Amino acid sequence: MPKNEVQFQRGMSLSDFLAQYGTEAQCEAALFAWRWPQGFVCPECGHDGYCVLGRGLYQCHRCRRQTSVTAGTLFAGTKLPLTKWLLAIYLLTQSKNGISAMDLARQLGVCYNSAWLMKHKLMQAMLEREQGRKLTGIVQMDDAYWGGRRRGYKRGRGTRGKTPFVAAVATDPVSGKPLTMRMDRVKGFRSREISRWSRRHLTPGCDVRSDALACFRAVERAGCAHTPLNTSGAAGRRNRKYLTWVDTMLGNVKNAMHGAYHAIRAKHLPRYLAEFAYRFNRRFDLAGMVARLGAAAALTPPMPYRFVKLAEAHW
Repeated sequence: MPKNEVQFQRGMSLSDFLAQYGTEAQCEAALFAWRWPQGFVCPECGHDGYCVLGRGLYQCHRCRRQTSVTAGTLFAGTKLPLTKWLLAIYLLTQSKNGISAMDLARQLGVCYNSAWLMKHKLMQAMLEREQGRKLTGIVQMDDAYWGGRRRGYKRGRGTRGKTPFVAAVATDPVSGKPLTMRMDRVKGFRSREISRWSRRHLTPGCDVRSDALACFRAVERAGCAHTPLNTSGAAGRRNRKYLTWVDTMLGNVKNAMHGAYHAIRAKHLPRYLAEFAYRFNRRFDLAGMVARLGAAAALTPPMPYRFVKLAEAHW
């Protein structure tokens, strides 16, 4: 029986990771290459001449500004060694079902608060990298919710305590296999909200297939074709085959989140959804995902604690 090449790809083993990023010097060299792939460029004046000072500082020949390899990046101000940061990147990218902050703390040998902050900073970098991705071709779309029903309130879409989000999967027109996915929190399933989401995340001309929820017709305002499918009743079950991949992705993500995380607050939900979308959309090169997320972190501005902990995460 032939094996799925994507599912059974080798990826990056722990021994391979340690051989490449096992020392602080190796991590600093990797971060330097990710931040300045064409060579050092002064963040103040753009000059490429520099000299290396003590304590890991680089000084520009023109303006004399001193900077470090972590200054101005997601790693700015950290008191943890880069080896722990890159190990966190490895664990987040190579884990199919995600890893909780508690497990991350145990693996890295740091306190829970540090692990939680590291994880959310890296998930924010994932979220920002996914921000500009637009779906194209045939898109399967569905409404989804995170959270349980609160006692004493009604069931269904209007239940308190549930956070709504859109799940969408772009599929190949020929093979029908999934290509890319998005999962974005929304304020609710209303036409105005779906129209705003569609203009931002769908390519004009794509073919959207969804259930018969009335608000999904708003994708037409973004220049997309829309095929509503009646999925209620016995006859409607046959139409679910046209939404197979979005149903599969939703089931996989929800099962993984329930298994890995004790609780997810609504304001942080976009980061957790982006974590799964980031890994899925780059699944064809599992081993290269460490360097890709490292490069994304090197190009992400510093994130103070108040931004990560207190601010509302959004696209």
